[in-house]
Amino acid sequence: MKETTLTPRPDATSPAGAQIRFIMDGTAGNMIHSTVPPGQINRATVHATVSEFWHVLGGEGAIWRRDGQDERVTRLAPGVSVDIPVGTAFQYRCTGNLPLTFICVTMPPWPGDHEASAVDGIWPPSV
Repeated sequence: MKETTLTPRPDATSPAGAQIRFIMDGTAGNMIHSTVPPGQINRATVHATVSEFWHVLGGEGAIWRRDGQDERVTRLAPGVSVDIPVGTAFQYRCTGNLPLTFICVTMPPWPGDHEASAVDGIWPPSV
C-alpha cells in the first residue's frame, strides 16, 4: 500500500509542456497532477503505447483530440473528464485567467518521454 502527498513544486515538465507532479505509480499505471499556466498552449503529441484518463480540477481550457475516425475540441472545466486512447493525437491549452489543473492517469505506466511524438495540432504552441 502506498500514500503520497502532492509536492508544492513541479517534479518535471511533460513532453507537451505541462508542469507535472508525480502522485502515484504502480504495475497498472501512473497518476500525475498537471498544471498549465494561463495563456499556455502545449505542443501536440501522440502516444505510442499509453492511454490516458484526465479529470479537470480547476481552471478553464480546451483539448483537441484526433483518432482515425473522429476529431473534436472539448471544453475543459472543473468536473470534466476525457480519455486519450493510445494512438490519439492531442493538444491542449489554458484559456482562463487561472491555471488549468487536472489529474492524469496513464495506463500502462509511463515508460519515459520517448513515448510521446510531436504531431501537427490545431493551435500554434507557446512552449
